Amino acid sequence: MASVLIVDDLLSIHEMLEAVIQPTGFSTSFATDGEKALVRYKAEKFDLILADIDMKPMDGITLLKQVKLYDPGAVVIIMTAYASTESAVQALKFGAFDYLQKPFRVDELIATLKRGIEFKRFQTERVAPSGSSAAQAGNIDARLIGKSEAVRKLVSQVKKLLAVRTPVLLAGEVGSGKNTVVEVLHAGCNPPDAPLVRIDCSLSNEANFRAGLLGENGEGGSWVKQAHGGALVLQHIQCLSLPMQKELVSVLRSNAHGFRLVCSTTEDLELLTDEGKFHDELFYRVASLPLQMPPLRERTGDIPLLAKFYASRATNPHFDAALVEFSDDALAVLTAYHWPGNLAELNQVVSKIAATTETRVVTSQQLPMKLRELKHWPSLAEYLSGQEKQYIDMVLHASRGDKAAAAKVLGVDVAKLGS
Repeated sequence: MASVLIVDDLLSIHEMLEAVIQPTGFSTSFATDGEKALVRYKAEKFDLILADIDMKPMDGITLLKQVKLYDPGAVVIIMTAYASTESAVQALKFGAFDYLQKPFRVDELIATLKRGIEFKRFQTERVAPSGSSAAQAGNIDARLIGKSEAVRKLVSQVKKLLAVRTPVLLAGEVGSGKNTVVEVLHAGCNPPDAPLVRIDCSLSNEANFRAGLLGENGEGGSWVKQAHGGALVLQHIQCLSLPMQKELVSVLRSNAHGFRLVCSTTEDLELLTDEGKFHDELFYRVASLPLQMPPLRERTGDIPLLAKFYASRATNPHFDAALVEFSDDALAVLTAYHWPGNLAELNQVVSKIAATTETRVVTSQQLPMKLRELKHWPSLAEYLSGQEKQYIDMVLHASRGDKAAAAKVLGVDVAKLGS
């Protein structure tokens, strides 16, 4: 029997909720304020918390924050008496599963509680692929390549996300590795045959999106049904129109327990929300666990490892591509280039070279001219701190002694380059 901790400072509410909830198969317990509820939750670990937002000394939002700190997988439903959605959206911002606005109907209450319990089971009954957790961790390290601080942080965050199925928002530039993270999360949280449904919101027209995601009654279409038991990935979610975003909220309220939702964006959704260009409730439903993908230019120290990895996967008619190496001058050029296409662009460049080179050691002269042109190189101020001399030497070499051209690229006075 699922257990519900009801938190409200009015005893009459306790009596009313007990009368309507218990006959549906839930066991109920009570607390009259947030502080007492927190103590009880830590001692007894209820399946679900149903808390009023307006209580003293600890209100519902503060309780929500404290419970989430103690147990990130806690399912909390907030009750609010306000007519506006402002307080409800605030609750979602801090990790509430859902909200109920008073006065609410009994059927609405029971349906929301059942969705919360289903989501709890969806989290706790997670079936991982065969193999140990150590093997899963090794797979993450093998897919998310790099030793930079940015990558170590990313790997740590992804490993934590394997323990929950809360919606995830992947934000980052084109080609920064969002699809790889999706695949890592899916493989780490599901059996091999679990569905992974990807929808590109920038390509789907409104009619297809309405049929596939919203369905005829706004309760979920074919894409939602296909994703059940696995993951639904909405790429470029910022491309949805505001009316479609609003309708998507109702679909997520009804179906979020059946799949893991992963959204990706190349834009700052929080900024778009503040500007009124993205639906606020949808933002907090999809962004409860945001993950920022670092661009390649902020992790240039990983480029030698990435280049070796991408080269090893190529097919070369002359020898094993895994034997391909890059000379110091080639690595210097690869590191200095700004890579607007990030990992995807690096992969494309390296894979082509590794597949066609007739020499095992690739030099800078074998790299595309675009990479070697000075105009594509960052200024000294944009280059990584602590490597100024190395970069100056690289620019001087590329400029063939033209100090005026080198100084222009570096963004410094030509006198800085000396005699």
